[in-house]
Amino acid sequence: MAKKRSGGGLSPAQQAAKFLGVSVLAGAVLAGIALPAVGALGLAAKGSVESFDELPANMKTPPLSQRTTILDADGGTIATVYSRDRTVVSLKNISPYMQKAIVAIEDSRFYQHGAVDLKGVLRAVNKNVQSSGVAEGASTLTQQYVKNVFIEEAGDDPTKVAQATQQTIGRKIRELKYAIQVEEELGKKKILENYLNITFFGQQAYGVEAASQRYFSKHAKDLSLPESALLAGIVQSPSRYDPVNDEAEATKRRNTVLQRMAQVGDISQAESAEAQKAPLGLKVSTPKNGCITAVDGAGFFCDYVREVFLSDPVFGKTKEARAKIWNQGGLTIRTTLDPKAQKSAQASIKEHVYKSDDVATAASVVEPGTGKILAMGQSRPYGFGKDETQMNLSVDQAMGGGVGYQPGSTFKPIVAAAALEQGTPATKTYASPYEMDYPSPVAACDGKTWNEKNVPVANENETEVGPYGMKEATAKSVNTYYVQLISDIGICPVTEMAQKMGVERADGGKMQQAPSIALGTQEMSPLTMANAYATFASRGMYCTPVAIESITQRVGQENKSLEVPKSTCSRAMSETTADTINTLLRGVVEDGTGTEAGLGSRPSAGKTGTTDERYAAWFVGYTPNMAGAVWVGDPAHERKMVDITIGGVPHDKVFGGEVPGPIWRDMMTGALEGKQAPDFSYVDIPDSKDKGDNDDGGNGDDEADDGNDNSTDGGTGDDGSDDDGGDDENFIGELGNGGNWGDIFQGQGNGGGRG
Repeated sequence: MAKKRSGGGLSPAQQAAKFLGVSVLAGAVLAGIALPAVGALGLAAKGSVESFDELPANMKTPPLSQRTTILDADGGTIATVYSRDRTVVSLKNISPYMQKAIVAIEDSRFYQHGAVDLKGVLRAVNKNVQSSGVAEGASTLTQQYVKNVFIEEAGDDPTKVAQATQQTIGRKIRELKYAIQVEEELGKKKILENYLNITFFGQQAYGVEAASQRYFSKHAKDLSLPESALLAGIVQSPSRYDPVNDEAEATKRRNTVLQRMAQVGDISQAESAEAQKAPLGLKVSTPKNGCITAVDGAGFFCDYVREVFLSDPVFGKTKEARAKIWNQGGLTIRTTLDPKAQKSAQASIKEHVYKSDDVATAASVVEPGTGKILAMGQSRPYGFGKDETQMNLSVDQAMGGGVGYQPGSTFKPIVAAAALEQGTPATKTYASPYEMDYPSPVAACDGKTWNEKNVPVANENETEVGPYGMKEATAKSVNTYYVQLISDIGICPVTEMAQKMGVERADGGKMQQAPSIALGTQEMSPLTMANAYATFASRGMYCTPVAIESITQRVGQENKSLEVPKSTCSRAMSETTADTINTLLRGVVEDGTGTEAGLGSRPSAGKTGTTDERYAAWFVGYTPNMAGAVWVGDPAHERKMVDITIGGVPHDKVFGGEVPGPIWRDMMTGALEGKQAPDFSYVDIPDSKDKGDNDDGGNGDDEADDGNDNSTDGGTGDDGSDDDGGDDENFIGELGNGGNWGDIFQGQGNGGGRG
């Protein structure tokens, strides 16, 4: 004997047979649309329930997409992002008025019928015949819920959305089959709860909680009778009944819902009449979505977090799988961003570089020993307007950045570290003339050599004439010293040290095997340089950068933790080598090219860099507990920083110590406020022999002279000598068998890194 349902319905098979029979006989309505005659009915025309039973029995219900909240390290909200703005709530957290209103207007017999309302079908058939059209549909609340599931499953794919909503017999039959399944498995209350959480209410709001917040700035559990009626009325046509854009039409629709609630006995006629007199009472919250809404200029960091999620296999084997999780949302992502450091970075940037300037600046701060990204900001805001950009100037191209910028002399400490690891003493002295040719040949990797003669390199200032030891050469950023140093140890140890420190080209290309890399000719990103210098601060331990501390995902009414990428740390150099570099770079901020970046009594170290032609200027520095990099330049590599005004201050020539240095100083001062001020471990590096007046030139990079703009690796000098050594394109070439490197330096010009 067939099983009777509590709502007075029949068993699934009986419902299907009876419904299909009614549809065939009536030749009209099936789940809310007018059907053609029996011949076009297809599946039903076969006259058997067997064909109906061939449809898949189990509907896969995807988790509902929800908003994702990105938090800083202290739990403060950075931004809210979502594919669909939705917050899933239980039925007990939805106003009883709202529950009654949606049932009254959408399916008043919801609690009396099964998945299909046979009386409703017949009523709709009769009205449609009388009107010779489709005057009334017959979809139950359950069928509408099933349709919404199909739409949710389609996501943002327009083709799938069209398939999920197309007015065809096949889709309606499938909708019916699944509606019967849903009724059997979930029951009325759960169906109502799911329906209210999945339905679109207009104004980017999916689900009743988001709608309540959008229109009334309150939780769904607190909705009043007229407010509930308004939201229930929107569902049929969110654009037509949008109360924000058409108050009169929305009011009419609300009153229709209230009248219907009275007709079905949910409220009294007096209550309905009183509620109909009430104003709409809107208190609209503006939709806020995406990294563009991030606080304290953290939009680019927010975007970086998204890029990490979409690119890291820990979140899914394929990009499509990761994107599906991201779009599904419901994530709470706690990041490494330090709110104090972020505010300080953005405040310093805003003070020193205007968004309308010809050039821009970008800065990143990381924590030594953990790889945690503490701050990330830039002068051109995240956006689409004038003087705004969506390009993250702090990161590599693969993570939403550009092709990078030549780091100039900020690369020299990596050369020094490689030399020290090879056994070169910190007291090593070279003649270091003002101008010289690159030594040749120079050993490269894989047994190859760089073998090119008569390629000149010069210091920033003609007074910079050696001999110099490593300590003085680093403080003054002497190009000819570092060219001789890399020629002695070879190119390969330098590129290997760079790799150990996570230093790679921003465009993802291979590091070139040319001695000019000593002067910073390979484009890097600020985040790369900040994290590399953190290796020195942590006494030789390199840690991969991380932006995410933890992630929880809300699925239904439960939260589950997701695995997140962890920083991996490895030893890049000995503690002695790192301590030696710290000693060398302390001299840069004490009496070298980076004095304007000094932090007063707090121990710090760093290096300036100004590229050939002054397309970029850098300061990269650190304390034992924080490392940061600041770049200033034209992202398009078109505007030279000569005769330029930056942040309202005119400059004849820009040096790393003059513009990036103060940005770094102010950024780090605020970020480190209230934190301990530990000192470095130092080594004793004796000064080189007295050279008389030769100590003069270039120790204040702001006064450094350009020197000979025709020499390949341009001078050092104060902030002057950048490791860049010419434009990137001037160094393009491949290492031949025997080492013909002429193409690399063709048309290069002054090439060198300036202090």
